[in-house]
Amino acid sequence: MKLESLEVHTFPVRLDSRYLLHVPERVDDGSVLVLTLHGYGANPESMLRLTAGLIGDGEPLAALQAPNEHYQSAPGASAAAAYNWGIRDHWQAAVRLHHEIVLGALEVLGERFRIPPGRCLLMGFSQSVGLNYRFAGTYPGRVGGLMGICGGVPRDWEEEKYSNVGAPILHISRDQDEFYPVDVTAQFAERLRKHADDVEHHVLPGGHRFPSKAHVIARPWMARVFGSGKR
Repeated sequence: MKLESLEVHTFPVRLDSRYLLHVPERVDDGSVLVLTLHGYGANPESMLRLTAGLIGDGEPLAALQAPNEHYQSAPGASAAAAYNWGIRDHWQAAVRLHHEIVLGALEVLGERFRIPPGRCLLMGFSQSVGLNYRFAGTYPGRVGGLMGICGGVPRDWEEEKYSNVGAPILHISRDQDEFYPVDVTAQFAERLRKHADDVEHHVLPGGHRFPSKAHVIARPWMARVFGSGKR
C-alpha cells in the first residue's frame, strides 16, 4: 500500500469551546470587552492572569482556550494540560477553526454584556497573534482594537484577500525573542499598515515571554482607543 495513493477526506464535528471569564463589579457603556488568547503550549488560566496584570481587572475579561490539547511533558498522572491553535500541516483548517471560535465567543459575550463590537479588544500572545490579525482582516468591524504580544504578522498579510482592519493595533515585541528576531520585528509596523491605519509598535527588553511591565504602554493605549479611564 502506497501512502501517496490514499484518499483524504474531512467532515465537520461539533466542538465545545471553553473560556474563563472575569466579571468586574460594574459593566456599563464605558466598559471594554477583552477577549484574550494564549500562545502555543499554554492555557487560559495563565493568560487570564497575565492579561489582568497588563490592563487591570476593571473590564469584562474572557480568556479563550485553544481547541487542540496536549501534555506539557510526558503523559502521566502529574502531567499538566496545555493547548495550541494548530500546526502547519493543517494550517488552513486551524485558521478556519480559530475564526469560528472567536466569532462565537464575541457573539456570546457581546450579547451577555450588551457591548458593541467597537468596544471589543481582541488580544493575543505568541501563536495566536497572527491568527487574530487574520481574523480582523477577514471580519472587519468585529472588534474595536487589537493587541499582539510576542507574535508575528501573517506571511500572506500583504495579499488583497484581507480587508482594511479599521481597528487600531498595538503590537509589542521583545529585543531578544528567539522566535521573532529584531530584524524581523523591525518591519512589523510597516507591514501591518498594509491593512491598518493606526499601528503602534513597541520593542521591550527580554526574550519570548509575556512582558510584565508592558502595562505602562497598554493602559494609555486603551485609554486613547476606547476612552476608558476606569483603570
